[in-house]
Amino acid sequence: MKRIFAIILSFGLVLGLSFGANDIASAKTKVKTYKNCTALNKDYKGGVARTSSVKNKGGKTKYKPHVSKALYDANKKSDRDKDFIACEK
Repeated sequence: MKRIFAIILSFGLVLGLSFGANDIASAKTKVKTYKNCTALNKDYKGGVARTSSVKNKGGKTKYKPHVSKALYDANKKSDRDKDFIACEK
């Protein structure tokens, strides 16, 4: 009885881990990388900030940036002034 219980428990654990790994992999692929700031600003007018506490170094902006660490990290190349806000307007 203990052996059957151990086999069922092991099978459930392996099955659960395999579904969990797919969820993590699919979550990473949902972040979009934009070619340039024009393309990014079509979806996010104020740009993309890494955190809500960052301050803009480039002067006055017209729009508030969207806050997303994953989206910022995917489009980090568009942050020319390195203030942790990509493509601010």
